[in-house]
Amino acid sequence: MNFVQPFKKLNKKSVSIAGGKGAQLGEMFNSKIPVPDGFVVLVDSFNYFIEANQLEKVIKAELKKVNPKKTDSVNKASENIRKQIGKGKVPAEIEKSILKEFSSLKANYVAVRSSATAEDAKDASWAGELETYTHIQKKGLIQAVKKCWSSLFTPRAIFYRIEKKLSSKKVAVAVVVQKMVESESSGVVFTVNPITKNREEIIIEAAFGLGESVVSGAVTPDKYVVNKKEMFIENIEVNQQEHLLTLKAGKTQKVKVKTSEQENQKLSGQKIIELAGLCKKIEAHYNFPQDIEFGLEKDKLFILQTRPITTL
Repeated sequence: MNFVQPFKKLNKKSVSIAGGKGAQLGEMFNSKIPVPDGFVVLVDSFNYFIEANQLEKVIKAELKKVNPKKTDSVNKASENIRKQIGKGKVPAEIEKSILKEFSSLKANYVAVRSSATAEDAKDASWAGELETYTHIQKKGLIQAVKKCWSSLFTPRAIFYRIEKKLSSKKVAVAVVVQKMVESESSGVVFTVNPITKNREEIIIEAAFGLGESVVSGAVTPDKYVVNKKEMFIENIEVNQQEHLLTLKAGKTQKVKVKTSEQENQKLSGQKIIELAGLCKKIEAHYNFPQDIEFGLEKDKLFILQTRPITTL
């Protein structure tokens, strides 16, 4: 049984074993899109862990008690399931496979991200429902993987499962382990304007530091509008940013942006066009509008994930 798989051995058809996020990262990595190297802890690892710790009955019993109209019942089920997963022991062969693949990455820090098998489809996206851990070192890697596994049962994820009528479907989770990009700026790109539905506009939202600030809504990002056909910048909206997320004392921390830089533009005009061109290429590859996360480190753009825009 394979417990892990490097990006180079995955593609968009690997959703059933690597989840949506893992499959798309493998697809882009092998299409020469600038994706930081990494690997996926496969769905089989999650299923084997659940089986080895006899957790399936516990999970089913807790989910049966859920009444979506009673928030307390959702919170209680989530807490109980996550506690049991936290107490579970990762089988030695899985742990060995993960740590061996981590060593081959030659990275000091990695990002550890959940990747659900029912995510990133055109009619459903688990974006924001599951968890991501940044600046993880070798000693904390197994614990971070377990937390990603258990994030399949956060209150938000349980609600989402009910809302999307996925309760009867078997939803499993893979975990992406990827070289950490120390982003000076980062954010999201929509290859179609998600508000006006204008397919001739690329919308870029960018902030200083790690992209979690943008995704979580903790900061008001800059907004750039690019004409997709002619590839010129139609509009630039710069917003003040007082804090950013970055590596400090070995972990991700909120740090104050220098006062003199708080009103600076997050991406230069040249980088805006370069990023828009890259995202246009990704959209063409998938032949469908994409919601893309990016990071800029030492003047180099990296693509951290892509998924179909599900709201069009």
